[in-house]
Amino acid sequence: MDGVAGRTGWSWIFILEGIFTILCALVSFWVIQDFPEHATFLTTSERVFVIRRLRADMQFSAGGEEFKVKYVWQSLKDWKTYIAMGIYMGFDGPLYAFSLFTPTIINQVRYKATTANLLSVPVYVWACIVTVFVGFIGDRLGKRGYINLGLFGIGLVGYIILISSNNPALSYFACFLAASAIYPTVPNAVAWVAGNVEGSYKRGVTLAMAIGWGNINGAVSANVYRAQDAPWFRLGHGIILAYIAIGWICSAVFMARLKLENARRDRGERDETIGLEENAMKAAKNGRYESAEAARADKGDDWSGFRYTL
Repeated sequence: MDGVAGRTGWSWIFILEGIFTILCALVSFWVIQDFPEHATFLTTSERVFVIRRLRADMQFSAGGEEFKVKYVWQSLKDWKTYIAMGIYMGFDGPLYAFSLFTPTIINQVRYKATTANLLSVPVYVWACIVTVFVGFIGDRLGKRGYINLGLFGIGLVGYIILISSNNPALSYFACFLAASAIYPTVPNAVAWVAGNVEGSYKRGVTLAMAIGWGNINGAVSANVYRAQDAPWFRLGHGIILAYIAIGWICSAVFMARLKLENARRDRGERDETIGLEENAMKAAKNGRYESAEAARADKGDDWSGFRYTL
């Protein structure tokens, strides 16, 4: 299609991919079901199973939820939303930079363009293997916060090596470390944040803000590898190192605050007043509800019975 409508062939690749993405988005409005109870591709028994499974995992809104503006405000006033934005910033910035410039980095450390592209293949294959493994371990252990810290830590080591190395083989090895950190962190962090925000609409707002902010930083990090910094690109590596450090710090803060909040709930500091229970001070502080179900539906993950996962 080179020359069609006065555009080069490479630009048509992006145009066609963009059109296909938009079409998929339009179709998804009718194809994707909002809640399991409305999923037409499931049988009645399967719907019940899915809803019970999700509720056992603290996703109590899985059975359906009516939109209310207060759910949006709950997300905007929640500290977790903004720490999550920092976590997403920590992996989305490096993700864009690494995806776009891995062949360039390899090429500039004495490998030809074709060889550099071929040498980038094992890096992505390794990233795929590690991502699947981390996803499996995260589901089994339920310790995604600790995994996040470990992955970001590997990324810090990888980029420190890239900054300090003058050896092509060592820099190539560091690319494997960087890929081991960046790609598995994406699904692990998404699952971790999503699992700690209850209420479908509140969760949607939180994830939208976090993902949106992360992608904006991707636009920045995609431009940090300047031609004048070749062949070792230390400035670009330093900026990506800073992004990863932000992700590590935000993950640590997220974990610490979740652990503190769980402890407060275990001590009963967040208990609501249920029914005719007589405790005016507690009612004023944490709310009065007719039942625990009403408190759970109204407060989402702020409900005293909700426990955050670390």
